[in-house]
Amino acid sequence: MRNAAALLVVVGACVVNSFDLDVVPLWRQVLFVVLAVAGYLHGRHLPVRHGWAVFALAAAPGAVDLVIYPGRAVGLLGLLAVFVGLPWLAGRFRRQQAELIESGKERVAQLEREQEFIAERARLRERARIASDMHDSLGNDLALIALRAGSLELAADMTEPNRQAAAELRATAVQATDRLRHTIGLLREKTSQSLEPPDEPVEALVDRARSAGMDVVLRRSGEPSAIPSTVDRAVHRVVQEALTNAARYARGSQVTVRIDQLPEEIEVVVHNTAADAEPMVTGSGSGLLALAERVELLGGTFHTEPEDGFTVTARLPCRAE
Repeated sequence: MRNAAALLVVVGACVVNSFDLDVVPLWRQVLFVVLAVAGYLHGRHLPVRHGWAVFALAAAPGAVDLVIYPGRAVGLLGLLAVFVGLPWLAGRFRRQQAELIESGKERVAQLEREQEFIAERARLRERARIASDMHDSLGNDLALIALRAGSLELAADMTEPNRQAAAELRATAVQATDRLRHTIGLLREKTSQSLEPPDEPVEALVDRARSAGMDVVLRRSGEPSAIPSTVDRAVHRVVQEALTNAARYARGSQVTVRIDQLPEEIEVVVHNTAADAEPMVTGSGSGLLALAERVELLGGTFHTEPEDGFTVTARLPCRAE
């Protein structure tokens, strides 16, 4: 801006210096230069709505001159156009150019912030997916290991060294479960859900729990039909979480898994009787909260009943695909 203003002063001075001092007095030449610089600076820095102020101030001396010499109107208008209008347009062009550049910089910065936000959301979703998978798969496996070790610990034909080893194995599994729950608490994001299809059917999930020593029965009713993968995943998660909780908090109980498939919905009920022993661990309830969120996002209902043991009930709307 300073370079442009200085250049304008030099050019204006050169132009007015070419005038005959007898025709154009020195004070008028200085006035032309001042008006040119003022017009440029006004166009460069002030809003358009203030432009008439510059032209009015520039025309004030000429208006007085017109009163005295009416025949100079055309020449005065030409001088105003050259020494005020053109510099103002030049300043206005530079202003718009600078605003365009600044707007481009702001837009680029905004896009960068949006990209960073999208990337951060993607990282949070990935962390939530990892947390969900860890809780549902590893948590279930660790609970079954602890359940199996507890069964071996109570077996009548076990030698004392083997019984002690089984007790240590159970304690290690319990500690691993606690550490896993702590890690999940750091990774889990409330609103993210994993929508991948289950890795195994519910029957295989129940068979694994039964082979680990759990007294569990699966009952299905209704007409088998294809259901949306999101609903299938939710059913799998409900059963998996309920079996995991039964293994952790209700050792020795009888577990019943009931799945009723109706034309418009599927109902999952997992009930375990009262525990015969103290729970191996104390839970935070994060798994059940995540299940409730998953089911509600799919338009279903989820509730638990702690009477006569513990019952988990989920109803999910589904239409055959």
